[in-house]
Amino acid sequence: QVQLAESGGGLVQAGGSLRLSCAASGRVVSPSGMAWYRQTPENEREWVAKIYPNGYTDYGASVNGRFTISQDKARKTTYLQMNSLKPEDTGIYFCKWVLGGRDIWGQGTPVTVSS
Repeated sequence: QVQLAESGGGLVQAGGSLRLSCAASGRVVSPSGMAWYRQTPENEREWVAKIYPNGYTDYGASVNGRFTISQDKARKTTYLQMNSLKPEDTGIYFCKWVLGGRDIWGQGTPVTVSS
């Protein structure tokens, strides 16, 4: 069974940066897609970014140009580099892998951006 574990969240001032990691463990086969989502303080889940095994990436409008998603296949890890953070980026960040047609979610890592 595959499990995902996010890390790297924390408290940062506006304009700062954080790098989130999502590490997979268990019997991992190549995912067909990987993504980051966030749950806002208003309890809304928002898609942030996605990446495919061929390297294609896409971003939500609110983070485009500030966030970068990447993957390390050897380490079975997905990353989210977040720059120029804003208070509205505050939330719990979750990673999701698509494996064999199933969505696998991590437990989330909290990010708080102070103004």
